[in-house]
Amino acid sequence: MTTNDITLLPFEKRHLAGALKLSQEFSWPYRLEDWEFAAKLGHGFALEQAGDVVGTALWWNYGANYASAGMIIVTAKVQGTGQGSRLFNALLDATKGRNILLNATEEGLPLYERRGFIAWGKVQQHQAVVTDAPDMERHDHIRPATDEDLQDIQTFDERAIGMPRQRLVEALASIGHTLVMIQDGVLVGYAIARKFGRGHVIGPVAATSADDARHLIRAHLTKLSGEFVRIDVYAEDGLSRWLHDMGLPLVSEVVSMVRGDLPRPVSAAHIYAVANQSLS
Repeated sequence: MTTNDITLLPFEKRHLAGALKLSQEFSWPYRLEDWEFAAKLGHGFALEQAGDVVGTALWWNYGANYASAGMIIVTAKVQGTGQGSRLFNALLDATKGRNILLNATEEGLPLYERRGFIAWGKVQQHQAVVTDAPDMERHDHIRPATDEDLQDIQTFDERAIGMPRQRLVEALASIGHTLVMIQDGVLVGYAIARKFGRGHVIGPVAATSADDARHLIRAHLTKLSGEFVRIDVYAEDGLSRWLHDMGLPLVSEVVSMVRGDLPRPVSAAHIYAVANQSLS
């Protein structure tokens, strides 16, 4: 069997089991549920060889002008044969006209740079089993979100990141536990914790200051004692040392890249932790 036997197809539900197996080949922590969630929200392509999934690339639409790309994997046995370029070129064609965001591993950087992506920052991955959860800190401004908060959360998220992600935020809130920060009757921050990978992930976290982001993260951690927790934060915001001190060491770092223009916040709101490195 040769690489000529590989077919490029739209990603479908039937590819999920093969995609999970492919990600496990590289020790990525996705569960089948994580693949299902991401695929349902987005679009993408699969490389198929004799019924096996040997490559994947997904993307998510955020309005008319933006998209994020991720879950880009090619099995080791066909790497170096041009299949990665074939797969990624299909994704670029599908997202033509949009500014595209992605987070790149060191191995993926050359491919993305050749396609016109430019590095603009880094995302730092922190994770561990929470053995010493912080004591419950009284914070009168933080409370669990209600259904009535969803629209305000979506609006705040769009202002914080500079692109519309209403469908993503609604989907995350539907499967996770959402905390909001309210001051003088106005939502000034939110954070979602949900099951993901080896345990739980905290993200997105959006707030108007790093201190408020810390309060929201801490409020989630108090409820996650004994659980494996992951959080991915932007290096530029300086939360890494604090997370280390909270018992979540830095385990890896990826390069944030853009092809086109970066979305810009339209207020003091800011995204401090991503939903995950693919969805952003």
